[in-house]
Amino acid sequence: MTPAIEVAGVTKAFPVGDSQVQVLHGINVAIRSGELTYLVGESGSGKTTLISIIAGILFPTQGRVEVFGTDLYALSDTRLVQFRLATIGFIFQQYNLLPTLTAAENAAVPLIAAGMSRREATDRARELLDRLNIADQADKLPRQLSGGQQQRVAIGRALVHAPRLVVCDEPTAALDARSGRRVMDLLRAVALAEDRAVIIVTHDNRVFDLADRILAMEDGRITHDGTTMPQGH
Repeated sequence: MTPAIEVAGVTKAFPVGDSQVQVLHGINVAIRSGELTYLVGESGSGKTTLISIIAGILFPTQGRVEVFGTDLYALSDTRLVQFRLATIGFIFQQYNLLPTLTAAENAAVPLIAAGMSRREATDRARELLDRLNIADQADKLPRQLSGGQQQRVAIGRALVHAPRLVVCDEPTAALDARSGRRVMDLLRAVALAEDRAVIIVTHDNRVFDLADRILAMEDGRITHDGTTMPQGH
């Protein structure tokens, strides 16, 4: 079966002064549809860099990334933005909510960007915020929300357009155990669809049991690929 995501020979180096710091070293991995995949490892191991490249946000130095058969970095800048908007949902660790929009409007942004009317988009966003147990916060601005509430709005924004690939950076970090479990149950329900995939960077051992597959990274390389946590994590 053709993988949902195929990463082949991906490297990433960042310029620091007159030299280059190599962050990823020839990553090769395939992610299957219908799978909830966790990416674990110490801070600085390259996890966020890797998922940003998979999500079309950060260009690799070398290598190829295919998402549902589309070679991301063979696309023009315009086509890449269009593909990302239609196909990928990214949950940022820092939320990145727009301060002048309400929670519902923030969650509706991908639908509005795709051409849906603001009213229909915010109605759909409200339904998703209800599933995330924050419907009562839908008309508040980000500054009026707690960190955990902002995080759930960011999760709603990533899911509202029903993307085939969802990529998450620590989606439960600011949530209590009950809210974190609710979010992970929702992400798992998304992942179980045959034409979708979910990749999650997490350190949250409260939700490790929900993973179908666990990849561990160390020093810019994948060092473990299995169904259980590697020793030492």
